[in-house]
Amino acid sequence: MAGRVSICYATCSIRTVGSVTITTPLRFFRVFCLCVAISGAFKAAVAEGETPTQPRLWDETERVDRVDASSVQRLRFLTVLDDPPFAFLDKFGKLAGMNVDLVRAVCDELGIDERCQIQALPYDELTTALDDGGGDAIIAGVPATAENRGSMIFTRPYLLPAGRFITRKTNGLIEDPTSSFEGKRVGVLAGSSHEKLLRRDMPAVDVTVYTRENWMLSDLKAGKIDAVFGDATRYSVWLAGPGADGCCVFGSGPYLAPELFGNGWMIVVSRRDQALADALNAALRSISNDERFEQILLRYFPLGIY
Repeated sequence: MAGRVSICYATCSIRTVGSVTITTPLRFFRVFCLCVAISGAFKAAVAEGETPTQPRLWDETERVDRVDASSVQRLRFLTVLDDPPFAFLDKFGKLAGMNVDLVRAVCDELGIDERCQIQALPYDELTTALDDGGGDAIIAGVPATAENRGSMIFTRPYLLPAGRFITRKTNGLIEDPTSSFEGKRVGVLAGSSHEKLLRRDMPAVDVTVYTRENWMLSDLKAGKIDAVFGDATRYSVWLAGPGADGCCVFGSGPYLAPELFGNGWMIVVSRRDQALADALNAALRSISNDERFEQILLRYFPLGIY
């Protein structure tokens, strides 16, 4: 198995085991404290085309008590319909997606799967429905802004946003993007957080700005630019689909920069439901640490994200 990145919420330092390219991108991860222990197998696995594993977002030694949810009469999750592969209608007209499967796993972990429901609403109606008692939890990528934290409780993240380079297959694995792309044309979407990261941390890169993503990806396929830098979840889906036509691969490890990309995907509950938030955190920890979440993730992102 490929090496694993561990992310903990305690005082720690960054350390590496083996020589791996992922350590350079991780230096941009400034909000959460990182305890990194990556074996040289990670680099070898990426080079051989294997899928890297999901970073652990929980310290395995951290104590989180299992919550007794037997008294819960009903747990209603709210999500959206139009956010594939996180939530969408499948060919049978049923709600499907990574977040839907995660809800099932959470409810199973809490032992209340028969009392769980999930309903889709327009995104702009989710928080109102939660406030009005039309649901108990939201799983739809609601951002953890200061305003939202004032009225809602956010669980710990179950998935972190990452930026990644994609390159043509003929380019091979890029060991050090900072030096490898010096003077090279790297496409980004105009005004994106990925453009900001490149301009901030890689000033020697020739940042090529696009207003339309399809133009940028077409230029990458045609060799008019050397790489694209953008959202790993989005480009993982693109690389595995017909649009890429097998042209390209992830060219390097992930860049985690929550000050630019956000703090990740979390489940949201009402400010009055601290007990529910605790129960959800306990379930998410168990699902993450026994690799059930990794199995769910790879079901929808077969090339991985990290």
